[in-house]
Amino acid sequence: MTKDNEKYQAYVQILNEELIPAMGCTEPIALAYAAAKAREVLGCLPDRVCIGASGSIIKNIKSVIVPNTNHLKGIPAAAAAGIVAGNAEKELEVISEVTEEETKEIAEFLEHTEITVEHINNGCVFDIIVEVFHGEDKAKVRIANYHTNIVRIEKNGEILLNVPVAGESEEGLTDRSLLDMKSIWDFANTVDIEDIREVIGRQIEYNSAIADEGLKGNYGANIGSVLLDTYGNDVRTRAKARAAAGSDARMNGCELPVVINAGSGNQGMTCSLPVLEYADELQSGEEKTYRALVLSNLVAIHQKTGIGRLSAYCGAVSAGAAAGAGIAYLCGGGYEEVIHTVVNALAIVSGMVCDGAKASCAAKIASSVDAGILGYNMYLRGQQFYAGDGIVTKGVEATIQNIGRLGKDGMKETNEEIIKMMISD
Repeated sequence: MTKDNEKYQAYVQILNEELIPAMGCTEPIALAYAAAKAREVLGCLPDRVCIGASGSIIKNIKSVIVPNTNHLKGIPAAAAAGIVAGNAEKELEVISEVTEEETKEIAEFLEHTEITVEHINNGCVFDIIVEVFHGEDKAKVRIANYHTNIVRIEKNGEILLNVPVAGESEEGLTDRSLLDMKSIWDFANTVDIEDIREVIGRQIEYNSAIADEGLKGNYGANIGSVLLDTYGNDVRTRAKARAAAGSDARMNGCELPVVINAGSGNQGMTCSLPVLEYADELQSGEEKTYRALVLSNLVAIHQKTGIGRLSAYCGAVSAGAAAGAGIAYLCGGGYEEVIHTVVNALAIVSGMVCDGAKASCAAKIASSVDAGILGYNMYLRGQQFYAGDGIVTKGVEATIQNIGRLGKDGMKETNEEIIKMMISD
């Protein structure tokens, strides 16, 4: 694939759009971003806050620790952090520079300010509305469909920004329908490393640092450490453990940034850290490592395009299958090995539910990475799942389409039931 090819330029842009830094779980951070923007528009600290959030947003914020808040959880905490200490210009790093004094102010704001939360359904799976009030003044900010997509800003009834929201389309982003496995494979093998050096290099740096921290510290259920203690230090275990450890840290208040994939830090770590561990073991060298990461990241994004940003379908599954593709490439696999790895992995773990962001994400990541590695090793030994084996069908693209259908349409009711369970407990 040459630089003047339409897909080449689109794929570079897709990586730049998706592989961005975020500190903390991306749903509470998106809420903090909306809240920081609303406070900025209002022009002062509000005395009342109203938050509307779709069910999937509520699900993904409820149980995760918001960074730089002294271990506070939940929607009011995320909003308060953005209002009191957020810098909206930093988008998904909106609360990355909170002082100790501001952390105390966040707690005081929560204690003394009326904050109401409403479950809304405007036809968007991803929907956040923050309204802030001070005396007679008020401001409103809405984010829809993806984490940084501010679609409406109002102040005192005057509309300052209004972007029409059409279902779950992602206007403003490069067309993801240009992604397909054969073109991703060609791009990964031909891309000029300088065109992706910055974005992939940052992913390596940030995600490696938080994995190190996850293994050193005491975070969540410490799945990364449990894996190493239980199964030893071989490359397969290390690949699972480092991805899990990054999630351990991130879901449980670590204040290091990660580079995300498809709107998710867990997915960003899942499709990068196992690949890096294999690259280190195999001494693959920089160029091959970067190409493997390009492959893994784009395969993950391709799968998520059909599923959507938020679903009852666990995003670690698609990212784990993508990691398997990157590992297959590093181990000398060609296109056939890569696509069969992805199909095999999806056949093994598709159907794992997303019940929000929290400590158990790390264990789901470990299982998904394991499926990716097993999927590759199956094909190496002449074993594979065939069309007609459940949701597996003929051809990798058709199987990925089935996964999209399962995650987006088939699991809608599952998502609603999970949300009801989480809201009622």
